[in-house]
Amino acid sequence: MESKMLIGELARRAGVTPRTIRHYQELGLLGNVEQESNGYHYYSDESLQRLNKIDVLKKLGLSLEEIQSVIDLYFEEPSMIKGKQKVLEILSKQLKETDKKMEALDQFRQEILSNMARIQLMIDELSN
Repeated sequence: MESKMLIGELARRAGVTPRTIRHYQELGLLGNVEQESNGYHYYSDESLQRLNKIDVLKKLGLSLEEIQSVIDLYFEEPSMIKGKQKVLEILSKQLKETDKKMEALDQFRQEILSNMARIQLMIDELSN
């Protein structure tokens, strides 16, 4: 039997704040959330699983927008292959972008070293 949790319990179990849960719910990251006639939202075990998956994907460097594009794939199919493939595509893209940034930073570093050497040479010439 699947348990129902109020936002406080879900937040405690997931290690996040209720505000974070509300934000994720607004973004549609938690799937279907049951709302009773008393206005309370009740969260399922799947909500907890989704929060855990969101945490993992964030640690991998995915933005919430990217997570939106993959989170449902993890819960639509038992093998989660589609979700993992999509995450792999996103991470591959991030790796290419990181490589470009590193190349640009390396060029900038070389320019700094060159400028430092030139300035040191000027100082040495003026000192003599």
